[in-house]
Amino acid sequence: MLVAVLPDGRLQDLDAGGRPVGAPHQAPDLPAAIAAREAAEQPRWVWPATADIYPALLRAGVRVARCHDLELTEALLLGHAGRWGEPRGLAAVTARLHGLPVPPDQARPDAEPPGFSQGVLFEAAAPKIKIEDLIEAYADQQRRLALTEHPGRFRMLVAAESAGALIAAEMGHTGLPWRADVHDELLRELLGPPQPMGPPRRLAELTAEINQAFGTQGLHPDLPAEVVRAFARAGIQIPNTRRWVLREIDHPAVRPLLEFKELYRIWTANGWTWLDSWVRDGRFHPEYVPGGVVSGRWGARGGGALQVPKVVRRAVIADPGWRFVVADAGQLEPRVMAAVSGDEGLARAAAGGDLYAELARDSFDGDRAKAKVALIGAMYGQTGGDAIPALAVLRRHYPTAFDYVEQAARVGENGGLVRSWLGRTCPPASAPRDAGLDPPDEAAPPPGRARGRFTRNFVIQATAAEWALVLLATLRTALAGTRAELVLFVHDEVVVHCPADQAGQVAGTVRECAARAGRMLFGDSAVRFPLDVSEVGCYADAK
Repeated sequence: MLVAVLPDGRLQDLDAGGRPVGAPHQAPDLPAAIAAREAAEQPRWVWPATADIYPALLRAGVRVARCHDLELTEALLLGHAGRWGEPRGLAAVTARLHGLPVPPDQARPDAEPPGFSQGVLFEAAAPKIKIEDLIEAYADQQRRLALTEHPGRFRMLVAAESAGALIAAEMGHTGLPWRADVHDELLRELLGPPQPMGPPRRLAELTAEINQAFGTQGLHPDLPAEVVRAFARAGIQIPNTRRWVLREIDHPAVRPLLEFKELYRIWTANGWTWLDSWVRDGRFHPEYVPGGVVSGRWGARGGGALQVPKVVRRAVIADPGWRFVVADAGQLEPRVMAAVSGDEGLARAAAGGDLYAELARDSFDGDRAKAKVALIGAMYGQTGGDAIPALAVLRRHYPTAFDYVEQAARVGENGGLVRSWLGRTCPPASAPRDAGLDPPDEAAPPPGRARGRFTRNFVIQATAAEWALVLLATLRTALAGTRAELVLFVHDEVVVHCPADQAGQVAGTVRECAARAGRMLFGDSAVRFPLDVSEVGCYADAK
């Protein structure tokens, strides 16, 4: 059963093919109407955008099992057609269907910290839209879905993306347990007490130490341009002040600079102002953005939920009598590479626990570090230093896997588009490149190689994001009806908050869902996706 719904309360039943059944009707109390239908039959709700409807339902105490998010689906279909970045809202879809000028999407405001204005229950749709427009757009999407390269896979992607939108709203509503008193203590431990004006004591001390090392006064270490000029005056030329650049320099200012950078980020991103703004009643309530990154990984609006420093995680403490189950998919991208490439040798190595150790034993004379360098080099296009001989070994022993990413790189270098396993398509060369696809702590490649390196990793990272999203969706279903709650999802890590006596059972459920996600995407592949699972009272104690 399908039900089309608009934020203003208009509803229309649809049959399995998306055709209207009966007449549309106006619900005087939309949350109550949806709750009644959900209890009776759990239909799939077809709506313009989860972000515009579901948060208000959650505030009214209503949850739904399934939906079709038209806006997220449209973004996937536009990308598949090589039209990445075009407007994807219902008004734009309707305009394209009728040959009218396509209006831009309305920007959503940044998330407001809890305790600020919550707005009305449902924002009025603007511009005014018709239920018939929504039904027509849904039918058109189903038609285009059937024309994709692998319709079955693409339907799974659409379903997972829509489920992810529900989960994102639910996690933002539930919130991540957060102890404000512990957070305040660790800030004082790291930075000293807060000051009425200016930075805390430890940052002031480091600023003085940095100025002394340079023999200057008044240098602001939080301004990269000033630091670069200070090094230049000392006879050291650096392109920027990134950590990996500074670590290569022999100068007395480096150590305090590195400490300053770390503490300054904590103070500005997760300091007392952040604590007062974002943590209410023992919970941190961010706003997640499903598909917010071109690879399909999530983003966040407000609060920095996906970038909580490890030291700050000490404040993430489970409620009394509860525990966190923290599951992390180790070596996810190399395992995805084995699965999507169809390389039988690499798949056999990925059937065990430590993929790098298996590769080392079979092909790298027992050198695990070299095996890791080879796989990372193949996925990210690293061609210098220790990667050169390691890549030669990888190419000789696992040619199918090596050629898979090489082909993706060649397509990108020639200006083409590549797709993930389920069908998410990379942006064209003219679109901004996602810096998140670069390997950590490495300089950007020359412009001529950048596009190929991007597409090389896109086919792996985007598929890894799909596996993680399917895991999350299946886990949500498995936990339905229990007291366990999903509270955090960061790339390939999921955190469940549950009663302590259920932690072992939840850990087993997470492992089962990881295995199920692998089967759903890759069938009977020998590749396995093991999880590192911790049951902890504090998030910082997870492995």
